[in-house]
Amino acid sequence: MLKKIPVSQVRLGMHLHALEGAWIDHPFWKSKFVIRDHEDLAKLKASGLTGVWIDVTKGLDVAEPESDLARPKASPNLPAQARAPEPAAAAAAAPASTAAAPPPASRSLQEELTQAAGLWKDSRAQVTSMFNEARMGKAMDAEQCMPLVNDIAHSVYRNPGALVSLARLKTQDDYTYMHSVAVCALMVALGREQGLSEDACREAGMAGLLHDLGKALMPLAVLNKPGKLTEEEFAVMRTHPERGYELLLEARAVRDGVLDVCLHHHERIDGTGYPHRLAHEHISLLARMGSICDVYDAITSNRPYKAGWDPAESIARMASWKGHFDPLLFQAFVRSLGIYPTGSLVRLQSGKLAVVVEQNPASLVSPTVKTFFSTKSQMPMAPQLLDLANSNDKIIGRENPAVWGFKHLDELWAGDALGK
Repeated sequence: MLKKIPVSQVRLGMHLHALEGAWIDHPFWKSKFVIRDHEDLAKLKASGLTGVWIDVTKGLDVAEPESDLARPKASPNLPAQARAPEPAAAAAAAPASTAAAPPPASRSLQEELTQAAGLWKDSRAQVTSMFNEARMGKAMDAEQCMPLVNDIAHSVYRNPGALVSLARLKTQDDYTYMHSVAVCALMVALGREQGLSEDACREAGMAGLLHDLGKALMPLAVLNKPGKLTEEEFAVMRTHPERGYELLLEARAVRDGVLDVCLHHHERIDGTGYPHRLAHEHISLLARMGSICDVYDAITSNRPYKAGWDPAESIARMASWKGHFDPLLFQAFVRSLGIYPTGSLVRLQSGKLAVVVEQNPASLVSPTVKTFFSTKSQMPMAPQLLDLANSNDKIIGRENPAVWGFKHLDELWAGDALGK
């Protein structure tokens, strides 16, 4: 049985299953072993990490009950009756034993972007390896993905916009792999917006990371085709949810909710989706979340056959698609990203054009923007940050960057993180 405990309670003889926090802070090259050395124990307690997962079936348990000051424990394996995706309980919070722990300290977008850029780069190698191993028929162990999911979740907790916004800038060649990382981050952000527990957010993130694993079994000529798919090719691609589900059934430590998202993230609430044409009441909460996050990342990303849409335009278009998404969940999704997500091009009442730099949790229509162009003079202007919550100016509409021909819009909000 796995158990999460504070580092202060670790003692010799415990089997460390996973370490919390970013990998760069980990004092060991591996995370699954019995801690037997006093030097290793001292190194762990001096590392700055706040918590670890232990396996009490392979090593010692905590010596005494946790103090009232310890973070609530969360089991990574919910009871079977709780893991089954029941629509009636979709919006319910997780049990008290998995209550959300205080999130990591928040950071500004710029502070988090640098670390998020490093995480984004590191995750590419891991996800590429995961897909390649699946393609070669190797059974995967979902627990090996948990450190990556934890790092992504912590980044989202510190600043929901940083990693989610960077994820949109993936290259065409990266799309198949990095789409999974992007959906993982979007799922965590959406779960957090709904007030789900820390454990439930990690499950949502894991579901996002593994939702498209079936694409590893798709013919590369079809998967990487630069043009529009034929009907026959699209029929092949439509099998990827079931192929991924079959792969995950053979994997270790995959929760029912993760399996369900893999199989049903292309279902629609009006019953016109695939593979099973499920209608609203028969689609689980996680699968409905997965549908929204999957589509948003797909339409905002550059693909071989089309350029990605502007984030604000994508939100507006998705809102107009009747029967695709759960309306209440979509509202929560918009709250998690903003009506004008980071990176959106907007027109202000003053006639200036600006790019959205950071969201304002208190007002979705008053983010911080960076002005850089005057429509009155039709001339660029020195970029200037403007907090619309403390300004007489306001957004009067979104603009299409392609129409204006702006080629370096992302540099205005992402800055040096683009080069990481």
